[in-house]
Amino acid sequence: GFQVPVTPIAHEISFLHNAILMPIITVISLFVLLLLIYVMAKFNARANKTPSHVHHNTTIEILWTVLPIIVLLVIAIPSFRLLFNQYDYPKPDVTIKATGNQWYWSYEYADQGINFDSFMLDDAGRADLKKQGLDAPRLLAVDNEIVVPVNKVVHVLATAKDVIHSWAVPSFGSKTDAVPGRVTATWFRVEQKGVFYGQCSELCGKDHAFMPIAVRVVEKAVYEQWVAVLKAGGEGADEKAKELIRKAA
Repeated sequence: GFQVPVTPIAHEISFLHNAILMPIITVISLFVLLLLIYVMAKFNARANKTPSHVHHNTTIEILWTVLPIIVLLVIAIPSFRLLFNQYDYPKPDVTIKATGNQWYWSYEYADQGINFDSFMLDDAGRADLKKQGLDAPRLLAVDNEIVVPVNKVVHVLATAKDVIHSWAVPSFGSKTDAVPGRVTATWFRVEQKGVFYGQCSELCGKDHAFMPIAVRVVEKAVYEQWVAVLKAGGEGADEKAKELIRKAA
C-alpha cells in the first residue's frame, strides 16, 4: 500500500487506489484467469477432436462493450474529482519556493525573507541527532528541514538550476517536476504534526538518490517563533531555530 496519508489529497488518492482501483483490478484479473482455465480445459485438442467455428455472438459483443464502459465511468468519477482538487489551489497560508540542484534542495520563504539549503546528512550527522534522541532515517534525514504549520495551506513553487528534478512527498500526495526556466506548483495541508519525508523523483544524475526532502509540521505558534528567530538573524540563529523546533517535537 501507500504511505499513511496525512493530507486531504493523500486521503483521496488512497481511497481511489484501495477502495476502487484495487477491487476492480482484482475482479478483472480473476475473471480473465478463470476464463483462460475454462477455455484450456473445455476447448483443448483432446476434448474437441473436431473444433467448432463460432463467428458471431451478439450478447457477448454487447457485454464486452457495455461492461468496460461502466467500469471506466466508475473509475472516472472519483478520478476526475481528485484531479480537480489537486489543481484547485486554495489560498496559501505559507508559500515556499523549492529549487532543485545537483544534488540538494534550496528553499525560500519569500514572504518571510528566509532561505536556506537542505543537504542529506551523512552517517556522522545522523549519529549526532540520534545522540539527542531524534529520529534520523538513513538517506532521508537532512541538515535543514522545511518547517510548516499544521492544518495550514502550503504552496510549493518548484524550479531547478541545472537539470529536471522532482519535488515529491508521498504521504502528502504531492509531486511536481522542478524544471529549469519554469515554475511548477503543488500544495498540501497536513492534518497532523510530525516529520514527513520525500525524495527527488526524477532521475537527475549520479547522486539522484541522495537529495531527500524533510518537512517538519508543527503548531502555528512554534512555526511563528521559528520564523522570528531566523528573521532576527545574528550569530547562531540557525542553530537556535533548529533547537526550538527540536524541543517542540
